[in-house]
Amino acid sequence: MSKKTTGEETRTSIDDLNDSLTGISAKVQKNMKVLSIIGIVIALIVVAVIVYIFLVKKPAVNKQNNAIAQADREMLMTGNDSIATAMYQKVAEGSYDAANRAKLMAAIGLYNDGKYDEAIKYLKDYSAGDAIIGPAALSLLGDCYVNTDKLDDAIAAYKKAISKSGDNEYYTPLFMVKLAHIYHEQKKYADEADIYQQIVDKYPAYLQNSYFNIEKDLERAKQLAGK
Repeated sequence: MSKKTTGEETRTSIDDLNDSLTGISAKVQKNMKVLSIIGIVIALIVVAVIVYIFLVKKPAVNKQNNAIAQADREMLMTGNDSIATAMYQKVAEGSYDAANRAKLMAAIGLYNDGKYDEAIKYLKDYSAGDAIIGPAALSLLGDCYVNTDKLDDAIAAYKKAISKSGDNEYYTPLFMVKLAHIYHEQKKYADEADIYQQIVDKYPAYLQNSYFNIEKDLERAKQLAGK
């Protein structure tokens, strides 16, 4: 074993190794301390999430669900749409599922009261992935635009409703009829005729159950379009 002799102290290779191990140990302790801090932070986050879910979110969700249930009862049991609409508007101020449905219900009530601009605000903020309710909400949005003389916006809304509704034989042709009526108002008779022709070709069952005489409307649109 080699030795180095200096005027102060004799060091061996074992001493050097001990110093190296001491340095490594210090680094490991430092890293363990950092990991411990990270673990504590993660634990605190988990606790915060649990507290939020059970002490904040769940009570808030229950409160909104109870509020929209009361609005539903007001509308169904008493038939007082104005009070029910105001209750839905209150629930719509929230941020959970009940608030989203309340936006649609508030829009329906406002539409029935002739408050189309207010209804539009709720419908534009409403989100629906349902294959029936979603298109119906877009159709209602189109109706609101019609009543505020925003026909181009109505066309866009009806087209979206038709697209989302797909091949639903009950709703899609109804949305198409609304679109055709707008084209008629705009004197776009060729576009009107095209819509009616699509209904005749794709939805024959609708022709038998509809209040509209689609075939008669098709012939009229063709004549106006010069076809």
